Amino acid sequence: MASKNYYDVTEWPVGNPYEDIGEVINSIIADIKSRQTDTDVNKGGKPGAVIYIPPGDYHLGSQVVIDISYLKIMGSGHGFTSSSIRFNTSENEWADLHELWPGGSRILVDIPLEVNDEEYKGAAFYVERSGNPRISSVEFSDFCIDGLHFIEDGSRETNPENTYTNGKTGIYVASACDSFRITGMGFVYLEHGITIYHADALTIHDNFIAECGNCIELRGWGQASKITDNLIGAGFKGYSIYAQNFGGLLITANNVFPRGASSIYFDGATRSSITNNRLHSFYPGMVVFRGNCSENLVSSNHFLRDHEPWTPFLGIDNGLDDLYGLLYISGNNNSVIANHFSEGINTQNIKPVGATPVIIRIVSGNGNYISNNHVVATEVHAKISDSCFSAQVDALLTTEASEPLTVTTVLVEKESLQNTILDSGSDAQVVMDKTLNAFRATPTPGA
Repeated sequence: MASKNYYDVTEWPVGNPYEDIGEVINSIIADIKSRQTDTDVNKGGKPGAVIYIPPGDYHLGSQVVIDISYLKIMGSGHGFTSSSIRFNTSENEWADLHELWPGGSRILVDIPLEVNDEEYKGAAFYVERSGNPRISSVEFSDFCIDGLHFIEDGSRETNPENTYTNGKTGIYVASACDSFRITGMGFVYLEHGITIYHADALTIHDNFIAECGNCIELRGWGQASKITDNLIGAGFKGYSIYAQNFGGLLITANNVFPRGASSIYFDGATRSSITNNRLHSFYPGMVVFRGNCSENLVSSNHFLRDHEPWTPFLGIDNGLDDLYGLLYISGNNNSVIANHFSEGINTQNIKPVGATPVIIRIVSGNGNYISNNHVVATEVHAKISDSCFSAQVDALLTTEASEPLTVTTVLVEKESLQNTILDSGSDAQVVMDKTLNAFRATPTPGA
């Protein structure tokens, strides 16, 4: 017997999913609500439903509004492919490309926007419900949300497709939520990929979120959530991962691509873990702790800082200089243990001119523990290329260097006291008041 709680958008009688899948999904949600009205029938009553999106292209002109729990919206393929590479390829070459657009189960966000519209109005999926209990167990799985184009924003970008601005969001959760899951999704060319307020027990796992102005933003406050095994890469104006007033956040096993202003940005986050990630950036400020971030663990990550090798984005940065630090800490009792830092840059591009780049910078707070971190710093002259893929691969595989690069491995500012720095740089590489902080230098070979 077929279940009434399974819906295929291509078989629903209301609307045309290829012209406006938003209208179709909203109609389905209305049907679920009209049928599931009782809160207690045989110790159940509101099981929710599954909405299936087969592979295909579906325009979305009406925002999907979700205000029920236990809803899963799923497709059959995240369909990600690089729109940035296509838009920075001459249109004369497009006819020879195997495909032009993302695929799979793909939603094309066509929501009409006004200049001063509130941020949430640009969301393809808007989740909000007041009252108790919190909305729970909403799942998004295995489909692509495509913002299609970026637009001119008055910046110095000559190609509007490189601005990372269009007012569009993939998934926007405005109210307190519990046990949401976002898995196997593709997000591309959105100003905001995922924006979630007040999350509890959230899972963001195994997604491809790239070429978005911001990828993952956890706002307001939240707890006990995880961001794991994702491929992520924001634009130069935004965050790949941002968490505000969050406790107990696990960020593990993510591969974070370069070009985001920050790979990971904590604002008032506490007792959270950043472990076993591969982080790559073209700028300082890769991981930032602001707003008294305390008792966080940063361990077993690989940090790579090098220069932009792709022609369309040359000369663009996030506005920070090399004294800022790759890892910036403001807060108390954080642990930074057993990380590998690779910094391969050209001394001619160091800002300010003649400065000694900083790897780990403790700006304020007490009791931070920095131990057994390995820093490899070399002067590298990156090859510039019109090919994004080959330029990146060439840069990653280049290990030859003209000479070692002098860096400050750990800088402890005067506003920060009683920190412990062990085996994370030689005596000359660590700059701090050694009478007010504990210090043990990394042994220098041959010394």
